[in-house]
Amino acid sequence: MIQSLHIGCLYDKKSEKSDKAFNELSKNYNLSEVNLHQIENFDVIITLGGDGEMLRTLHATKNFDIPIYGMNRGSIGFLLNNYNPANLMDRIMRAQNIKLYPLKMVVTTEDDKIVEAHAFNEVSLLRETNQIAKIKIIIDGIVRMDALHADGVIIATPAGSTAYNFAAHGPIIPLNANILALTPISPFRPRRWDGALISDKSTIKFEIIEFNKRPVSAVADSQEIRNIRSVEIFLDFSIQKQLLFDKDNNLQERVFKEQFYRDIIY
Repeated sequence: MIQSLHIGCLYDKKSEKSDKAFNELSKNYNLSEVNLHQIENFDVIITLGGDGEMLRTLHATKNFDIPIYGMNRGSIGFLLNNYNPANLMDRIMRAQNIKLYPLKMVVTTEDDKIVEAHAFNEVSLLRETNQIAKIKIIIDGIVRMDALHADGVIIATPAGSTAYNFAAHGPIIPLNANILALTPISPFRPRRWDGALISDKSTIKFEIIEFNKRPVSAVADSQEIRNIRSVEIFLDFSIQKQLLFDKDNNLQERVFKEQFYRDIIY
């Protein structure tokens, strides 16, 4: 059964470490590079690179229910296993499965175009000019803040809570907490507002006040839509991605540990 697995690979071709790892694994395990037009033919996708490459793989495969086993050939590699070419097939078969659901954002631009995008880490609203952004916050149809004056605001998933959200002084969220982090970026009013924790069943809407004068962009992981009027964000349970982790490298435990030891190098 182990030998019958059809495994493909997506890797960072600009990285010498990733390229070397792909050549090593392809020789040992008859690994083939993934053709995205034939992705449904694979049982497992291996990712070689850093967290950015893992996010690209998640987005490239979001419409396919294919597990992803990542190995770190980047820097931090929070969403990946340590690189080890030994016993790969056995490790994949024994790996623990973590399920992730992405945020979906539905943006209305200032010229009334509707743009949709997904984010596995976070959706960020960012001011585009030197002027501070003014953002109304509405949760499940209820206005919770008439105007946040800030450089921007973040909605982060638990998996993404250790990334940009944490850098903006947001909370680290355990993967099984069923909540999202709403974190302001350099808030001016209300002063020193810490943000909020929100049910992952909620719909969050941001309306940009004076959007013509104070332009704001919306970014879903790496996809940016500029000059927005408003954006709705919710967890999209119709898309489920499976990440595979070695038992001694469990993502859920790693996220939990980050609350106590925030300078761990993986």
